[in-house]
Amino acid sequence: MPTIKIIKNRSDIGAGTRGSDMGIDAIEIAAINQNNDYFNRHLFQDVETHNETIYNKNTNTFAKRIEHVVEQCQRVANAVSDNLTQGFFPIVLSGDHSSALGTISGIKAAYPNNTLGVIWIDAHADLHSPYTSPSGNIHGMPLAAALGIDNLDCQINEPGIITKSHWENLKNIGIHGPKLKPEYLIYFGVRDFEDAEKYAIEKNNIRLIKVAELRYRGLDICVKEAIGKLLNCDHIYISFDVDSMDCDNISYGTGTPVPHGLLPQEIMQIFDVLLTTQKVCCIEFTEINPLLDNKGNKMAETAFQVLDHVSQNI
Repeated sequence: MPTIKIIKNRSDIGAGTRGSDMGIDAIEIAAINQNNDYFNRHLFQDVETHNETIYNKNTNTFAKRIEHVVEQCQRVANAVSDNLTQGFFPIVLSGDHSSALGTISGIKAAYPNNTLGVIWIDAHADLHSPYTSPSGNIHGMPLAAALGIDNLDCQINEPGIITKSHWENLKNIGIHGPKLKPEYLIYFGVRDFEDAEKYAIEKNNIRLIKVAELRYRGLDICVKEAIGKLLNCDHIYISFDVDSMDCDNISYGTGTPVPHGLLPQEIMQIFDVLLTTQKVCCIEFTEINPLLDNKGNKMAETAFQVLDHVSQNI
């Protein structure tokens, strides 16, 4: 049984709404309130952040604060790579989802010659680039960077030279070039995306398992199908954005809540089946925003329930 190492990345500079940097503390408070000593039992590492940069004038309209996101993702990549090399199982607790590019890059830095599969549990596809993003928020871009996709067929923006340079740097963290192939990316629960992302999904034949399909065909069948598609992968990374869950059932304690999502029990079952492969090397929890929670600390409490359950099966 591998030793878990919690990597705490309290960064929210890639998001459009402030507050997800407090998500980790909210999870820890949830554990305390449940009389659970989880965070005393596991080793942890704090990653330095750039959160103070939200006060700086934004100069990259199509990729907000990208120069600082690049630095933050490099820090996360270093932490993940170091811990994998040392034999730990990293569980990354992050503010906003832009950090996932750092996590993926860190896995590839540790295992540059191995094939990586990614399970993306999220309401959103996060496949935009500075050329296609309607918001410029980089938490909607980590998978495009990881895949090396600019999606110029759907270009609506003309980023400046500096932004383009930072975007290239972001795509080349960890190792030069793409970190995974599109056929080794599988979505669960995605239900809110723009036409540019839909185009990229269809063009690259990326598997998207929607909530309705999961329930109609059966969770075990869908997850085992995903495992089959990742049969040639040496490692699997699972990224869990809490907005994948049904905001009306749980709470609105996340930056971009979307109704009609997954239930906590379904999230835990997805993790359980995936962990049986013995290929999962790193997982990430992200986008908990206690400032937006309409039910006290409900989103963090639910995320901790999932975290505690998953950790027992690693």
